[in-house]
Amino acid sequence: MTGAESTAVLLLRVVLGVTVIVHGLNHWRGGGRIAGTARWFTGLGLRHGRLQAWLSVVTEVGAGALLVLGLLTPLAGAAVISVMLVAGLLAHRRNGFFVFKDGYEYVLVLAVACVALAMLGPGDVSLDAAAGISIDGWAGGGLAAGVGAAGTAGLLAAFWRPGAQLPEATAGEAPNGPRAETPHVTPAETPDTPPAKSPAANRVETPQESPDEGQQPS
Repeated sequence: MTGAESTAVLLLRVVLGVTVIVHGLNHWRGGGRIAGTARWFTGLGLRHGRLQAWLSVVTEVGAGALLVLGLLTPLAGAAVISVMLVAGLLAHRRNGFFVFKDGYEYVLVLAVACVALAMLGPGDVSLDAAAGISIDGWAGGGLAAGVGAAGTAGLLAAFWRPGAQLPEATAGEAPNGPRAETPHVTPAETPDTPPAKSPAANRVETPQESPDEGQQPS
């Protein structure tokens, strides 16, 4: 591997690793924190949402760190591929391709980049190279893609229950999705009520006599 090729692989590895690490930390510390991430997983139909949230944090931070270090690169890529497959299949596939419509564009790029990195190898500036670990080419790409797909299939078989009432939802952590709306009563459906009368309308008017009517006949 030439110096330019090794630098290119290092750049790809570090950017992928840091991106995945930040993504995992956001599941832990960002927004709704672990509780919010758990509700998101529950909303996808996965049982044990809190467990899924912690698994995603550990997997993404751990795999990202391995990618940055260049250690066990194909397996680190397989972990990222598995996470991206789960997100792509359950959360983004129905929204189409484009990321600005919450589609699978982003997760597809990360997953394919991990397969390509496993095929290229970690490069000379890596712990794999220092330790003499060399799994690249078709073997590296096949290992990353195969283990990633197998991990996804195993997780879905064990935890995915679409359409089921999940324990997290009944325990107060409702799944993401449209909230129940309060029925809106239109004016046509509102019972007719008489308009409120002003105080002046409630007064009893006393008949007034004209001056001619008040005079006694002479």
